[in-house]
This record gives sequence, C-alpha cells and structure tokens, in this order.
Amino acid sequence: MVQITFKQNPVTLPGNEVKVGDQAPDFTALSNSLEPKSLEDFKGKVLLVSVVPSLDTGVCSDQTKRFSDEAASLGEDVEVLTVSCDLPFAQKRWTEINGVDSITTLSDHRDLSFGEAYGLTMQELRLLARSIFVVDKDGKVAYVEYVSEGTDHPDYDKALEAVKKLTN
Repeated sequence: MVQITFKQNPVTLPGNEVKVGDQAPDFTALSNSLEPKSLEDFKGKVLLVSVVPSLDTGVCSDQTKRFSDEAASLGEDVEVLTVSCDLPFAQKRWTEINGVDSITTLSDHRDLSFGEAYGLTMQELRLLARSIFVVDKDGKVAYVEYVSEGTDHPDYDKALEAVKKLTN
C-alpha cells in the first residue's frame, strides 16, 4: 500500500497500488460536458494521466499548466488527461481562465471511480492524491509516480521521458 502525506499529515489511501506492468484499471469520470468517460474512450493512445487534488491550488494549477504546455510537443498519439475531484463546471472555468485547451480534464467527484481503481482517494479529505501514470497504447502501465507529499510537485521530466519512450 502506498503511504503519502498531505501537508505533512499521513492520509489513508484505500485500494490497490497500481504498478508498472499492470493493466491500467478502467474507470468512469465526467468530462466538462458531463459525459461519462472511461479508459476505453482513449484506446489506442499513449496516456499521460496527471492526477491532482484540486485545480484551484498553486501546485495543482502549475502541474496542469506544465503538462498542457508540453502536450503539443508529445504528438497526436498522446492524450494528456488531468483528473481531480473538482466539479466539471469548476474544471471548465479553470481551463478557460488559464487558456488550457490541449488536455482533457476529467472529474472524479461523483463516484470516485478513478480514485478507487488507482488507490488514490485520500479518505480523510475525499480528494485524489497527486500522482502521474503513463499508459501505453495497449493499456499497460509504463510509468507510475505517487507523490509522497501531496503538496510537492511530481517529477515532470521522468513522466515526459516515459511518454517519449513510448512514442519513438
């Protein structure tokens, strides 16, 4: 089981840790237009999945902007997703205000389906733990980072390197 802290306080992450080599777990989350989306909707693409507690906080905002800025250079075979428990309306507002249009934001607020499938739901906060997953075109997990302190940045370079290895 993954152990992380949020603001230096331990949090409980029920569920299973996803590891490199695992088949990516399926999930259902909502798009900004309230459409259910699942792993199947991104079949055949390399996925860079950036998970944040809330877009309206500094590190989460920076993380999402960074991957949005990188998205165009990753090629058409790559889909960048940001998943949080923010409401779809809040995600849409945030992306419009910040000019972020090269990634897909998905909301896990309704069922916590993504959080439960990937072992990311911080039980005490009902938010998702900061993490990164890279999934290959066949749905296998190629890279995982569970950020040990929820207010820290992930290793952007390692995640991007993992994506580039799958697309070269």
